[in-house]
Amino acid sequence: MDNIFPVIRSSLSIMIPIFFAAAGGLYPALAGTLNIALEGLLLAGAFSSLTVFYFTGSIFAAILAAIAASLLLSMLHIFAVFRLRSNLFITGLAVNMLSSGLCVVLSDKIFKTRGVVSTIAVPGLLKWYFLMGLVLIIITWLAIYKTPFGLRLRACDKNSTSLKSLGINPIIYQKTAILISAVFAGIGGSFLSLNLGAFVPGMSAGKGWIALAVIFLGGRNPFGIIAASFVFALAESFSNYAQGFWNFPADFILALPFVFTLIAMIIISIIGKKSGLQK
Repeated sequence: MDNIFPVIRSSLSIMIPIFFAAAGGLYPALAGTLNIALEGLLLAGAFSSLTVFYFTGSIFAAILAAIAASLLLSMLHIFAVFRLRSNLFITGLAVNMLSSGLCVVLSDKIFKTRGVVSTIAVPGLLKWYFLMGLVLIIITWLAIYKTPFGLRLRACDKNSTSLKSLGINPIIYQKTAILISAVFAGIGGSFLSLNLGAFVPGMSAGKGWIALAVIFLGGRNPFGIIAASFVFALAESFSNYAQGFWNFPADFILALPFVFTLIAMIIISIIGKKSGLQK
C-alpha cells in the first residue's frame, strides 16, 4: 500500500500535460481539423514558461508566456493551412519539428546551453493545475454542448455545407478551435517545466501524441478525456516504477505506455466497428 500513493501522485503529474493537450485538442477534433501540432505546442509552452519564470519569478507571467508562445506557433500553423493551403498533417508535423529545434536554439542564445536549463521547482503546482483543469473541462463541456458556438463547431465536421447555407463560415470556427487548443496546450506545457523546475530538450516526450489518442479513447467527450488521460498516465507511472522491480530490459518497460496506447486504439476500433454493425 505504501507504494500506491507515490504511483498515484506520479500519475497525476504525468496526466496534467496530457489532459490539457487533449482537452484543447478536442475543439479542432470536433471541428474536423485535428491538431497534429500538440507535441510542439507543449514543448514551446514548457520552454517559454521556464524562461519567463527564470527571469521574473512570476508563475502568472510564466503561464501567460507559455500561452503566447503556443498561440504564435498556432497562428503560423493556421496561416500555412488556411492561407497557403498546406496539408494539415504535414504542417502539424512541421510545427512540431520547428518547436523542438527553436527551443534548443533559443536556449543556446539565452542560457548558453543546449542542454538542461534549471531553476527552482514551484511547490504545490499539481493541486492548482488539477483544479484549473477541472474548471476548464467544465467550461469546455458547457461551451461544446450548451452554446450556439459549440453547435456550430460540431457542425463544421460533417455539416459544413449546412453552415454555409446559413451564412456561417466554418473556417472561422476551425481557426478558433486551433487557437483554443493552443491555449490549453500552452498551459499544459508550462506545468511540465515549472513542476520540474527545469527545461529539458524534448521533455514533452510524446505526450502530445498520446493526447491525440486520448481524444478518441475518451469518445471525443470532455469528461471521457479525464478518464482516458489518467489511464495513460497510470500506465506511464507504472512503467517508471516497474524498472526497479522487473528484470525486463529498460527499453521494453519504457515502451509500455505506447504499447498500451496501440492496444487501446485497436480495442476502441473493434468496439466502434461492432457498434456500427449492430446499428
